[in-house]
Amino acid sequence: MTAASESSRAERQPLAADIARVALLHGDFLLSSGRRSSWYLDKYRFETDPALLRRIAAGLADELDAETDRLAGPELGAVALVTALALETGLPFVIVRRAAKDHGGSREIEGVLHPGERVAVVEDVITSGGQALTAARRVTAAGGDVRQILAVVDRDEGGGEAITAAGYGLRALVHRRDLPG
Repeated sequence: MTAASESSRAERQPLAADIARVALLHGDFLLSSGRRSSWYLDKYRFETDPALLRRIAAGLADELDAETDRLAGPELGAVALVTALALETGLPFVIVRRAAKDHGGSREIEGVLHPGERVAVVEDVITSGGQALTAARRVTAAGGDVRQILAVVDRDEGGGEAITAAGYGLRALVHRRDLPG
């Protein structure tokens, strides 16, 4: 670990501790990836706490590629995050649906996305990386140029590697090793 990344990690420790205090649960959980786990981060607990959400948005803004034109957040879990980040940065955003609506415009992307725009996909928790990759591929299919995926927490269970192997960069504010408990 470089001195710069060690410094960044130390700066994020209070944020990691607060995320854990608010959202880290222990027990037997089935994750959206299909895996079982003895711990779970209830993202809605940290996404619905205004003070914590503001700090998360500021941290994500620090990780954002300076050339980003637009943000994208998969529904439902990352909508509060992408909204907070848009308010923090002034960048517009789109919402990536899990599936196209069966009414209206039948879109997978809600909002305005111009062809060639440089996009950062915002995700809450990365486990296998599957949901973030699906969102990135939908943005790409709609004409966006996904430059990076930003996450609040990387569970360090292979998702980062899958994202990198797919050709995207991943920046996570917090890793499992940073969470107390």
